[in-house]
Amino acid sequence: MVSEILLLASNSPRRRELIKLTGWPFSIRPANVDESALPGETPADYVVRVAETKAKAVLGASVFQLGLVLACDTIVVDGTVLLGKPSNKEDARSMLTRLRGRVHQVLSAIVVFHPGSERIERDLCSTDVPMRDYSDAEIDAYIATGDPMDKAGAYAVQHTGFHPVENLRGCYASVMGLPLCHLTRTLKTFDMYPDVDIPTACQSALGYQCPVHPAVLQGLPSVQAEARRIE
Repeated sequence: MVSEILLLASNSPRRRELIKLTGWPFSIRPANVDESALPGETPADYVVRVAETKAKAVLGASVFQLGLVLACDTIVVDGTVLLGKPSNKEDARSMLTRLRGRVHQVLSAIVVFHPGSERIERDLCSTDVPMRDYSDAEIDAYIATGDPMDKAGAYAVQHTGFHPVENLRGCYASVMGLPLCHLTRTLKTFDMYPDVDIPTACQSALGYQCPVHPAVLQGLPSVQAEARRIE
């Protein structure tokens, strides 16, 4: 059993917000890595590789031996096209126009790394995301807020003013950037157990009734939360 300390390799305010719901103590050390896709790499392989690279990159200056490193990566996938963070307003407008009125996928990978033993566990959540048919004027108003510029796919599922997603039937937290039930089941393999009921805390905080958390916590596949432990 490892010490109950998590080092979060991310500076994302969404991930900080989500991990606070678990009650686990954590500290933050952002990881700056090259997130370019490799030739022929599938979206799933890409997002897991980037998360693993982040997990190992944070150890550079000083070795973290007392607990676990948690790294995450989230990508929006439309067919076989990866949609990262927009480079400018026009890029954001193009992404939002491309996605509206259609279903795409959000892949969130988590990697938990114990530096002391070099043990690493990987998990992946894939969620179908149905976008509503918002108007051009709504796109322009949303871009004017500046919110899309640091979001994969140029949107935040939780943005109350734009509310781009409708009829979601998968993991809301994963679309935000950190699938908490996947994290919970992964940390249990390190003998780390939460002091709170994660599904209850997550649904209460996000105002969302999650239909997939029982299957995820049991390690079972489900239609809207396809997840696999990667060896």
